[in-house]
Amino acid sequence: MKRWALITGATVGIGDCFARLLASKGYNLVINARNGEKLNERAEFLRKTFGIEVEVLAADLATDCEKVEAYIASHEIEVLVNNAGFGLNQSFISSSIEDEERVLDVLVRAPMRLMHAVLPQMKKRNSGIVLNVSSTAAFIAGGHYSAAKSYVTVMSESLHTQLLPTNVNVISLNPGFVHTEFHQRAGMKMGAIPNFMWLDGDFLVKKAWSDAEKGKAISIPGWQYKLLRMIINIAPRSTVRKMGMSLRTKQR
Repeated sequence: MKRWALITGATVGIGDCFARLLASKGYNLVINARNGEKLNERAEFLRKTFGIEVEVLAADLATDCEKVEAYIASHEIEVLVNNAGFGLNQSFISSSIEDEERVLDVLVRAPMRLMHAVLPQMKKRNSGIVLNVSSTAAFIAGGHYSAAKSYVTVMSESLHTQLLPTNVNVISLNPGFVHTEFHQRAGMKMGAIPNFMWLDGDFLVKKAWSDAEKGKAISIPGWQYKLLRMIINIAPRSTVRKMGMSLRTKQR
């Protein structure tokens, strides 16, 4: 039986790591990103390397999310990885309203709509995994990015609980700093972040997938981020807010 996984933001970073991991496990892939040329390059690599089928779905989730929804509606998807995302290197007060709306469109609206499209078929089939790439930023108060990722984490937890009687799992992956192109593309300067806080992308997705298969609601790879989550949980919220804004300052 063919199993298909759909990954958004699949050409670089965490999305590419998930594509390689799931391909190695025998999943056929539907890979999504904005750049059709890069998608075709990665698709050819995945086909040759892993001997799987790969379909390309070029679409900007900020403006053409409906294209991906339509694909889901007409195909059986066993795994959905909501990974596409980006960051801004400006504060909410300094950024344009267009950029702020794009943050919501890609980080909030798109995963919400794709989950809404895929979960009914998963529930009917009684199998499937939705893995939402959130962030440890969801646990602090670091501006628009934290706010968007908080939605993703809370919605994932809610759906996870709702679907406990089934064999469908929704899980939130909450990574910290990962060696990808994410920060460079956003123009963020990350030199102030100590080396021990950085995670390897392949380690990250391997741990996340293991947690997803175990039926967990949240995956936080790395001892340093588990410790950070514990500190956030017990620290006064005023301290957590200052921590979030201090981190944003270090990134610029």
